[in-house]
Amino acid sequence: MVRRIDLTAADGLRLAAWEFADPPKEQGAEPERATAPGILLLHGLMGRASHWAPTARWLAERHRAIALDQRGHGRSDKPADGPYTREAYVADAVAAVEQLGLAPAVLIGHSMGALTAWQLAAERPDLVRALVICDMRASALGAASQREWEQWFRSWPVPFATLADVRKWFGEDDPRLERPSPARGEFFAEVMAERADGWYPVFSRRQMLTSRETWVHDAHWDYLTQVRCPTLVVRGLDGELGRAEAQEMVRVLPRGQYAEVADAGHLVHYDRPDGWRAAVEPFLDSVLTP
Repeated sequence: MVRRIDLTAADGLRLAAWEFADPPKEQGAEPERATAPGILLLHGLMGRASHWAPTARWLAERHRAIALDQRGHGRSDKPADGPYTREAYVADAVAAVEQLGLAPAVLIGHSMGALTAWQLAAERPDLVRALVICDMRASALGAASQREWEQWFRSWPVPFATLADVRKWFGEDDPRLERPSPARGEFFAEVMAERADGWYPVFSRRQMLTSRETWVHDAHWDYLTQVRCPTLVVRGLDGELGRAEAQEMVRVLPRGQYAEVADAGHLVHYDRPDGWRAAVEPFLDSVLTP
């Protein structure tokens, strides 16, 4: 069962959150669910809440797991002029935790969502019980990286004639790929919508570049040093976060731990769901067991 919950951001935007749970099997089980440990799942740039569905379903066996469509993504509002700042994304996550009654919550974030999670934990430690950071770098990536993304967005053969074409281009033909990745093709198929002349992304590529511009030029190590809760740093062996940087992040974090998932790229939880669960579940058991 998936239930949509509409939230309101601090600046009035409408945000869509999605709770993943099976119907209660016993009378009186619903109140118990409301008091279960709260987990907020934050997708990365260009992602959406539905990308967390496999993770959320096993989490929901014992926890209250909710995934947020962040501003500019999924079913949440996509205002033409934003704001798409770090402050706005963090404030949205704060609003979700508070309005959903999840605090103190476990935040699980992928890529940009991971950065949002650790910035929130640094600024509002009262709201966060633990963190899982998935394949997000703390170092500045710089202007060259942003230019590469601009060129990449321009290379997309939009509109795509069919979803099969989406899967093939992102899973096989994209020049950024080092080897075929069917999971990547499926990932992007989930963020496409059909119009009269073909399939387009549900997000604005211009807005995605605007969002990225607000964090790509800066390093984010200072925020890590301020995170006091237990934090698991997870990387895919073929992802964007290198082992040396990931281990330095663990060293900088006051209560950091490290895990890696074999045969996974940047989309760790999507590439290798079983390996991802094996890395994350023991950590959650350790921080959520009374």
